[in-house]
Amino acid sequence: MGFYERRILAPMLDWAMQQTPIPRERENLIPRAHGKVLEIGIGSGLNLSYYGDVESVTGVDPSEALGEKAQARAGEVDFPVHFKQITAETLPLDNASFDCAVITWTLCSIPDPKAALMEVRRVLKPEGELLFVEHGHAPDADVVKWQDRLNTFWPKIAGGCNLNRKIDKIIESADFRIEELDAGYRPGARPMSYMYHGLARPI
Repeated sequence: MGFYERRILAPMLDWAMQQTPIPRERENLIPRAHGKVLEIGIGSGLNLSYYGDVESVTGVDPSEALGEKAQARAGEVDFPVHFKQITAETLPLDNASFDCAVITWTLCSIPDPKAALMEVRRVLKPEGELLFVEHGHAPDADVVKWQDRLNTFWPKIAGGCNLNRKIDKIIESADFRIEELDAGYRPGARPMSYMYHGLARPI
């Protein structure tokens, strides 16, 4: 793990993911999780304090630096939290072993988001739920132009984050059916603030 990831990127991401309107999105989504939960991209553990009645949370993230922050936050909750420092495209987890999966501001940076979602679908129970909130491709041509321009360098400085992924289409391509979707601009720069917030189930 290099100096940039530990000393610059990890603190920057931890700070950025606490800024408005992100806490409100967490408040509206995370308490809906239930049972055995798989969180893809647990990062620095900022979702942990928002979970309600869950049996356990298994958090997946490749970042060692963010994982250290997440482990510290795990000590503040009253349910078991298990960490796996791995990428999401190949999960060493049993089929149909989770009741719920949570993905927040992560599909933008996974190298192969469809592969990761196919793995999520595999480990979810047939009646399981995928809760998600992500930023991505906007509906307005002028905004998309800026997303595409910025995306030529943005992933290099923001931990692989892409601004222009069509989150709903990626989720559906992995054999999920989106049952709830609240998509729209949130406060902030429009190229970064078009959010997809919703619930999907395996087909």
